[in-house]
Amino acid sequence: MSAPRPPRSTRKSKPTRKSKPKPPVDAAGVAVRRAALDVLGRIEEEGAYANLATNAVLGRSDLADRDRHFVTELVFGTTRMRRACEHLVTQHRTGGMSPRVAAALRLGAYQLAFGGVAPHAAVSTTVGAAPKPARGLVNAVLRRIADDVAAGVEWPDLATELSYPDWIVTALTERLGADAATSVLRTMNHAATTHVRDDGYVQDAASQRVVASVGAGPGELVLDACAAPGGKATGLAATGASVVAADPSPARARLVVGNRDRLGLDLPVVVADAAASPYRSGAFDRVLVDAPCSGLGVLRRRPDARWRIDADAPARLAELQVRLLREAARVVAPGGSLVYSVCTLTEAENQGVVDAVDLAGFELEGTETMVPDDDADGMYVARWRRP
Repeated sequence: MSAPRPPRSTRKSKPTRKSKPKPPVDAAGVAVRRAALDVLGRIEEEGAYANLATNAVLGRSDLADRDRHFVTELVFGTTRMRRACEHLVTQHRTGGMSPRVAAALRLGAYQLAFGGVAPHAAVSTTVGAAPKPARGLVNAVLRRIADDVAAGVEWPDLATELSYPDWIVTALTERLGADAATSVLRTMNHAATTHVRDDGYVQDAASQRVVASVGAGPGELVLDACAAPGGKATGLAATGASVVAADPSPARARLVVGNRDRLGLDLPVVVADAAASPYRSGAFDRVLVDAPCSGLGVLRRRPDARWRIDADAPARLAELQVRLLREAARVVAPGGSLVYSVCTLTEAENQGVVDAVDLAGFELEGTETMVPDDDADGMYVARWRRP
């Protein structure tokens, strides 16, 4: 005799709940962020330069041209705005992170606050590129940052908002005044305008004005004492003057040679220290000293420079600049001219150098300060004539 069947349940089964479909993963977007994060990791962990590390990563990448440009934008922007991005991150997370996770959070914060990327795209692609064990953390922090940005960020001070070390803000404020310094600092957080000379060489408008200030022409012998990478030297050679381009570094001198050859110019390049030059006294009609400097006028072109330069650099470099000018004055012929230029705006490296150098037998013809604007970089130029 078979066992009786259990009675059927009269309860109705609940319909299966369908989960909300996830949006498709933007594989290309993740690949872009992964490449950017690779570069940022090298900068953070190895001290690599942003431009060199970017070129190295993109050199072995199969990303499309548009995506490669976006990688560069993300790396340069995140590096430039590092202090502001770290402020946004530390509102929700401090400590307990690997350098790569911290870089991923800054990368996401940059896109949300400054990069103009839609919040969902910025968060999802950055999470996809982050180290797997930390993706939950990255997702949570970036979502909170997105909320902060939407509500309006309250910055603790100008240096944090514009993402500069305090000493740079102070130095430029003392040199230019508060309003002008703030304008300059904001300008240098945006990409520079590209200028192309008639010969195809890409050179900023301020640098072209330095070349013009030398006043070189056919039949004259001109020395560019600190010539690498060769922009000003090739510009001088294009005037018809006979130009000698010098640099103390063999590697940097090769950069001048490469630019000279590409432009097809007759331009001798020598390896020589401008502070102890091998030339006879009075050998040149015109001498340009485009001296090594703190570079505070070209920070938008060098995204990591603001974090590499120390507060003592202007005073330290001013001492070198004075030595270079005194040696350069020795090789200027009677009736000739000497031009000093630096792509920085600190008092120590501008008027401070002019006051300290005290060139006996020379007349100071004038100085010019070019502040960074939408069209040109920052530059300082002084010009002397030897009667």
